[in-house]
Amino acid sequence: MKRICGLLLSLLLLCLVSVSALADNQPALLSEYWTEGSLAAESLNAYLRAVTDEASPDYIPVPDRLAVFDLDGTLMCETYPFCFEYMVFADYALNSGSDTVTDEVREVAQEIMDAAGGEKPSGMSTRQAAAGAVAYRGMTMEELAATVRAFKESEAMGFSGMKRGEAYYLPMLELFDKLLENDFTVYIVTATERNIVRELIRGKLNIPPSRVIGTEYGYTVTGQGETADTDYTFQPSDRVVLDGSYAGENAKTSKVDAIIREIGQQPVLAFGNSSGDLAMEIYTISNNPYRSAAYMVLADDAEREYGSAEGAADEKAGYESMGIGVISMREDFATIYGDGVKKTEIIRAGEADARDEAPAVPETVSAAEEKDADTEIQYVMYLGTNDQDTDKPVFTQTEALEKAREVLLRRFGGYTIQEAHGGWIGDDGQNYQEYTLVIYLSDTTEDQVHAAADELISLFNQSAVLIQANPTRTEFYSGN
Repeated sequence: MKRICGLLLSLLLLCLVSVSALADNQPALLSEYWTEGSLAAESLNAYLRAVTDEASPDYIPVPDRLAVFDLDGTLMCETYPFCFEYMVFADYALNSGSDTVTDEVREVAQEIMDAAGGEKPSGMSTRQAAAGAVAYRGMTMEELAATVRAFKESEAMGFSGMKRGEAYYLPMLELFDKLLENDFTVYIVTATERNIVRELIRGKLNIPPSRVIGTEYGYTVTGQGETADTDYTFQPSDRVVLDGSYAGENAKTSKVDAIIREIGQQPVLAFGNSSGDLAMEIYTISNNPYRSAAYMVLADDAEREYGSAEGAADEKAGYESMGIGVISMREDFATIYGDGVKKTEIIRAGEADARDEAPAVPETVSAAEEKDADTEIQYVMYLGTNDQDTDKPVFTQTEALEKAREVLLRRFGGYTIQEAHGGWIGDDGQNYQEYTLVIYLSDTTEDQVHAAADELISLFNQSAVLIQANPTRTEFYSGN
């Protein structure tokens, strides 16, 4: 009897050990942020089970488990209103006051803002990269990183409850993390400048900077001057800075070139969202000695994101005909950014005639009202520069500023102007952007301000301008 009990106990322990070992060998699978019955999640989980099971014919040894991800539109938002790289550049070019921001650079930045909510301007990827290289010229890596860090803390345009640096698709973050848990080596392969991405993903994606491949700005060192790299020796006092150049956009087949050059190994998984990623995905699944897969993220959710379901079925069919799977934001993502994040309108600053969003000011008074000895009226005029008929800029930013200056000098002999940029969603549902001149006028009358406004309304083809008349006290203080 004792022998039988001992045998049963041994068998029980063996079963427990076997179950424990089986549990330990189970791969980490997707579940938290994906819809119930998600076809994409089921497909990815089946892949992970197969390639991590040593008994499976599809088993992939750990050193060969390599996955590559695009960034914008694949892992994180690119619709606020464009990708992070565009927006941090536009903010820096239009607001930093840096000497490196030329008129040409500023025009590219303004074109980005003017196009927000619509189609990306033709050729903008290469023009923005070139303009960004010039704008950041002379920066150290830490100074560029600091610029990125600061912009990450700004509110994500078009959303509430989310900063720009938080705008990652939670289901794709879960996928990224599950691959790492399953011993995949994961790279970012993007058209965005790699040093910007290295700072952007810090604290979000658990990979070292060396696993970021992207478009790249050129470098020099502060003591080098015109001496070639091959003829100059780095000195202890030197600092590495950006030199104003870039080496071409890392997109399409350039991504394949970069994978071969910098990784030296064919991936077994690839994730993207656009034609710029297609070459990388086809390369991944072509003539691969291992079971391989590629997926495109479809921006087909117009309720929680700024996507569109129109054409999604055709895109899906096209990708699947090439052996590429799809991940639908609408069908596969239980959440995109989390329950606390909501899609909102983009409000253009100064559009108080359309919506009550003008900056808070003291109670407006008429110029005809009696002023006491210590109080005068300061007039503030908000002059839009988009044509009322087309909603496109009447002049370039530089031209608009010069034309306004000419009118104000002729009529008032002086002025103060601030430049503002804002956006709003029109009655047609389109997202519009406008460069606005905020004009401050003192020591004048309401009639004179109205006369100047009439001329500016005609010159800039505006339906109206917003004028505020604010009581103020003015003192020219020269010290004790």
